[in-house]
Amino acid sequence: MTSWFTADLHLSHENIIGFCARPCPDARAMDAAIIAELQARVRPDDDLWVLGDFAVSKATATQRTEVRGIFDAIPGRKHLVLGNHDRAWIRDLPWDSMSQMADIVVDGRRLFLCHYPMVTFPGARRGALQLFGHVHQNWRGSRNSVNVGVDMWDFRPVTLPEIDERARFLPVNKHWDEVEPGCPLSAEVGD
Repeated sequence: MTSWFTADLHLSHENIIGFCARPCPDARAMDAAIIAELQARVRPDDDLWVLGDFAVSKATATQRTEVRGIFDAIPGRKHLVLGNHDRAWIRDLPWDSMSQMADIVVDGRRLFLCHYPMVTFPGARRGALQLFGHVHQNWRGSRNSVNVGVDMWDFRPVTLPEIDERARFLPVNKHWDEVEPGCPLSAEVGD
């Protein structure tokens, strides 16, 4: 079993293409690219954590039907950490779990999941890693808080080893010492 992480899919959301400079001619092509990446990686016994904004929020009946078909085509156990665009119709999909935030352990590593980036969070002083979305292509994150959104990962979900590798090369958040004085982050995540 593998745990996968992603955010900000915005399925069936035509306007997100322009907002985020996504290299797709239309929402149908964008959805197909995202589905292909999910189906290529996630297996039926895997966990897929979607950190918010699964689909277009103000959806037509046709869009809702299309998104439901996409949802059903995604393998694995699907968990939603709510984002600002996850309206009632999205929350009504048959998610395996749904929460505002999640505090989980993967491969012995504590992860704090939230749609929004945070400077500090539960476990931050003890090597936990915070995963987020929301900001699309605007910020990759910091050494202990990493953006897992599709706009940062070529539309694909990512695993903890991939996230850890990226985190190693991200800067320490410039506000870390202000909010956690005397608690320096080491050069390696998890030290």
